[in-house]
Amino acid sequence: MSDFRGMRLEPAPVGAANRDKQARRLSSGAHRGCALAAMRAKIAALESGGRADAGVLAFGDEGLDGRLPGGGLPLGRWHEITGAGLEAETSAAPAAFAALTAAPLAMRGEAVWVLRRDDLWAPGLAGLGFPPARLIQVCARDEAEALSVMEDALATVGVSAVFGEVEAVDLTAGRRLQLACEKRGSTGFVIKRRPFGGTARKEAAGSIAATRWRVACAPSEPPGGEFGLGAPRYRVDLERCRGGQTGAWILEAQMAYCWEADDVAHSLRLVADLGDRELAPAQPDQRRAA
Repeated sequence: MSDFRGMRLEPAPVGAANRDKQARRLSSGAHRGCALAAMRAKIAALESGGRADAGVLAFGDEGLDGRLPGGGLPLGRWHEITGAGLEAETSAAPAAFAALTAAPLAMRGEAVWVLRRDDLWAPGLAGLGFPPARLIQVCARDEAEALSVMEDALATVGVSAVFGEVEAVDLTAGRRLQLACEKRGSTGFVIKRRPFGGTARKEAAGSIAATRWRVACAPSEPPGGEFGLGAPRYRVDLERCRGGQTGAWILEAQMAYCWEADDVAHSLRLVADLGDRELAPAQPDQRRAA
């Protein structure tokens, strides 16, 4: 019994027959809901190949995490990170971005870095917040050996993240890496690199990677009221994302080279867009005559 705009409303009497109809209707609706939930679970299992969900690694910004499936970087998958120009040979910015992204994973287990050119500087990774004590470096002789070591490392107990510096990953190698990720729930990072220069190889027609990132350095800004260089910044383009959306951002390693590795929030933060990208006009130097 209730009042609605001054009128008194009373529930209509319900007979036994009406009560039975309502009970059957509710039971039928509940059955359909259960059947729909079971069907959705089967579809999700088919799409994932029957593997368990390894979760996601959030960057901590809604604008970026909202573009990724599940609200963060999918774990238990492998991701592709590439650069442009000279970065195709040095891979400095892509490697730094990979280390910053995977630093929280390295807190949980061992991290294996497979490279063909022995030029990885562990103190530099430590300055980015990556725990060097968890790092295992493996120098491979060629691309095939690098991919093979990555596959073995991803399937090893206690390894949480695996990095591999290779030039290209074809569909067969990509599927093998994904199967290795699914065995232990480890996450892989393929850093596209030609360590000794030369002509680029032809890209494969498709890719099994969960995401593809293109990373380049961006101008830094010193803190307000200070001079000199600011924290490292990176121009990051998410070019491909399975189940998500692409996008582009400027990310800043806000605590780079001034913190100790610890279990803290993600070290990358999104840089806000400038309200006015044009420089203010120079003001004339007005001095009062003596």
